[in-house]
Amino acid sequence: MPKEPKPTINDVARLSGVSKKTVSRVINKSPLLNEATRKKVEAVIAELGYVPNPQARALALRRNFLIGLIHDNPNAQMVLGVQEGILETIRDTEFALVVRPVDRHSPALLDDIRHFIEQQRLFGVMLLPPISENDELADMCRALGCTVVRMGSAALDKSEHLVASNDRQAVADAVYWLSELGHKRIGFIAGPEGFRSARERELGFADGMARAGLPLDPAIMARGTYRFESGQAAGDKLLAATPRPTAIFSSNDEMAAGFLHRALGQGIRVPQDLSIIGFDNTATAAHIWPPLTTVQWPIKAMARAAASKLIDPADAASQPSIFLSDLIRRASAATCAGAHGTDAPAPATQDGHGPAETQPLTPVTKSR
Repeated sequence: MPKEPKPTINDVARLSGVSKKTVSRVINKSPLLNEATRKKVEAVIAELGYVPNPQARALALRRNFLIGLIHDNPNAQMVLGVQEGILETIRDTEFALVVRPVDRHSPALLDDIRHFIEQQRLFGVMLLPPISENDELADMCRALGCTVVRMGSAALDKSEHLVASNDRQAVADAVYWLSELGHKRIGFIAGPEGFRSARERELGFADGMARAGLPLDPAIMARGTYRFESGQAAGDKLLAATPRPTAIFSSNDEMAAGFLHRALGQGIRVPQDLSIIGFDNTATAAHIWPPLTTVQWPIKAMARAAASKLIDPADAASQPSIFLSDLIRRASAATCAGAHGTDAPAPATQDGHGPAETQPLTPVTKSR
């Protein structure tokens, strides 16, 4: 007897009373479906014994079910956080992740990425900063028929192609909070030139200082590379300044950790003599001593949203594109000694050693 034909996606759609697109979203575990529709389609799939054929679908689409993560970023923990967020979203779907580090300074950058996309037949790509700021690269990905989502520290694209954080506002509020603790001499460690995130955080520092009525002093400002060693080098400069700063804002946790290493090596007590705030809320921030007060960069949430936009581009515009940061208060920041009529700093956490306190950042009212 001839074999019965295998059920198709058209059969599932017809018996479920939904479109093929909806069936595809159920198969791909799209978070945008309501639970009733999902259960109805899954029941029909189970009843028919329908098994999607990834190879056939990939052949029809002329694309593999691969998400490419393309980056040139010195912050390894940031890249790892993005990978984890993407993998959480594509788990139990047909999609897989391919990671491609590149050299943004290479004259062959566009050709190399073009070859990578064509060779892998990528379904979509996520571009991390700073290469996400390259409009020509984003346009090339789209011209190749590859869906693209760009991560940034400011709006770089339309919402369906963007996940961005509010770095400038977040830093401004954190710096102003230091001023409310009585700090008047606040130093700054900037990120590397050529990074939009570094620029946004630098602008945020200036905004926060202006809001507090405090001057910018180049003697207690340094530029780093987002790496631990550059935080140490910044410490050599800033800690030699006279008078020494009572607080430091670092544009990422790695540099803050390097600065802290230098300060403690000189016998400077943190936070009794010096308060330090970082940015990212990486594992480093919680593991060093004293635990680091830091601005939490919502990397995983951004990565999850980006992955959702990539695997379901039809509904990408309905996914969030702007993500707000929180201030994670730990033991590295305290009231400035001598401020408010006190001689000893008061911890800026519930206790100096307990769990971190997450404090939503309030909007900066200063006009930009």
